[in-house]
Amino acid sequence: MAFCSHESGMQHTPSNELYIGLMSGTSLDGVDAALIDFAGLQPQLVATHFRPYPKALVDTLLGLHHAFSGELDQSQKTAQQLSALYAQTVLELLQNSHHQAQNIRAIGNHGQTVRHCPEAGYTLQLANNALLAELSDIDVIGDFRARDIAAGGQGAPLVPAFHSAVFGNSEINRVILNIGGIANVSYLPRTGAVFGFDTGPGNLLMDSWIRLHQGQPMDKDGQWAASGKVLPDLLKKLSGHSYFELPPPKSTGRDLFHLQWLQQQLTPDMAAVDVQATLLAFSVTSIANAIQRFCSPCDEIYVCGGGARNTAMMHELQQQLPHCLISSTETLGIHPDWVEAAAFAWLARQFVLRQAGNLPAVTGARGPRVLGALYPA
Repeated sequence: MAFCSHESGMQHTPSNELYIGLMSGTSLDGVDAALIDFAGLQPQLVATHFRPYPKALVDTLLGLHHAFSGELDQSQKTAQQLSALYAQTVLELLQNSHHQAQNIRAIGNHGQTVRHCPEAGYTLQLANNALLAELSDIDVIGDFRARDIAAGGQGAPLVPAFHSAVFGNSEINRVILNIGGIANVSYLPRTGAVFGFDTGPGNLLMDSWIRLHQGQPMDKDGQWAASGKVLPDLLKKLSGHSYFELPPPKSTGRDLFHLQWLQQQLTPDMAAVDVQATLLAFSVTSIANAIQRFCSPCDEIYVCGGGARNTAMMHELQQQLPHCLISSTETLGIHPDWVEAAAFAWLARQFVLRQAGNLPAVTGARGPRVLGALYPA
């Protein structure tokens, strides 16, 4: 199954195979929405829309990653706020693409992760999916990770099954690398089983550090990092985290890698710009090490997520993996900004068809499972 992009503002024939995917990831920048038509032999990216998070919501979500008095009440109110924002995003996506709610088979909504603790048997993605169904008048499929965790899996990453379906090639050993807040890889070998895992931090530590020191949500093109110098001792210390010694299947998030953890590794003499340079090197090195260790042989790497737009990161990645062709997923037919949202449209369709959405080799679940829960309109 290949992927075709048909984003042009053109009218499309209504289809009962139209799905919307919503993704709001660990970068906390906002919600990505993708309208996908699965009616043909190849899925088509019909339209996309992005709605940024207000700063106050970002601050609230960051706070919810840590326990505090009143967090239960705050989490439920935030879930309602998120779902109202999701519904507005869906409305704007439909208006921009000239589609009606009744033409959409279902929405696949990832929700906003605030806790991911598969070792304790739970994960938490904030979303009031019943409210989203009410506001959008469209069936919503949500809570995708829980069924995999119930079957003994990590509940993440979930996108490798989608990557395999749309990006796999029987003649090439290919890696799909998503660099969001957390980075994850899907290994699509020419022969043999597909697998994937979270490699560690992608953008989240760099984003947190530049937000703290410059008030910016991200380091555009990696310019600030590129102006500093890597601190070898700090890089070695960060890379010594026990997570990197674990074999797949494994997944992670802000529960392990967060600003407070980073600050515990620093000394007062470290310049902020050099810390940023080291954080970029840390992300790239952990990704490159993971690919070299677990995804060999590798001929091609296709990058999606916000990291695909970080020029300094992409350059350093090519330096560390010189024998691999590295490009963005746009080469394969879908812009890197929309791959994950498209994946959750696909996962919603898998639920509707009652087909498995997980890969046990990726998550460690006891077997294939239909993922998600239905919230009917």
